[in-house]
Amino acid sequence: MDSFIAHILVVDDDDGIRSLVKKYLNENNFLISTAGNAEDAKKKIQIIKFDLIILDIMMPGKSGLEFIKENKKKLETPIILLTAKGEPSERIEGLEIGADDYLPKPFEPKELILRIRNILNKTKIENQKRVIEFDEIKIDLNKLIIKKKNKEFKINNTEKIILEKMINNPGKTFSRENIGTLINLDKERSIDVIITRLRKKIEDDPKNPKFLQTMRGAGYVLWIE
Repeated sequence: MDSFIAHILVVDDDDGIRSLVKKYLNENNFLISTAGNAEDAKKKIQIIKFDLIILDIMMPGKSGLEFIKENKKKLETPIILLTAKGEPSERIEGLEIGADDYLPKPFEPKELILRIRNILNKTKIENQKRVIEFDEIKIDLNKLIIKKKNKEFKINNTEKIILEKMINNPGKTFSRENIGTLINLDKERSIDVIITRLRKKIEDDPKNPKFLQTMRGAGYVLWIE
């Protein structure tokens, strides 16, 4: 079976918890994006499809429960709640409104990994293919590689996030702001550098791109149809 790298969104207002969870999940071969509050999380789910969301219930502004109520109907993404140990009512409400599992704080990282894998197994995430072929190009988002004719290029996690969104929305223009939100980067020059790097892996002539094109004054678009 092809290796699969699940993309998980970690939503928690505690910087320390976010960093620790991200570090541990990265070490266990998961691709991680983070959000510090419900509004930031909402922006991210609007522009990328995650395989699973780890969501803290108690956050300033909108709570994790409010986030689920507002967005669950639009999502098919499994959700694991992080809850305070002494709040069974919140855990019950979370499960009732659509969360798939919960884990009380503090938690053992190994238990979190087991719960993530159990959910991904149930939803058969491993069997989903993220491979697209066009012209003489094959983009494999499972293996993080691009094959062009007889050459093979590796893509990093940042490039994977951008490509996944563009592949799922062929012909749609993405502004630098859209892309920056995806990859937690607000420097336009750095985004241009990433696009240039992707063009070198996809295009025969990166200076005159056929597929990953610039829409002057608007952003970037991937033409694959």
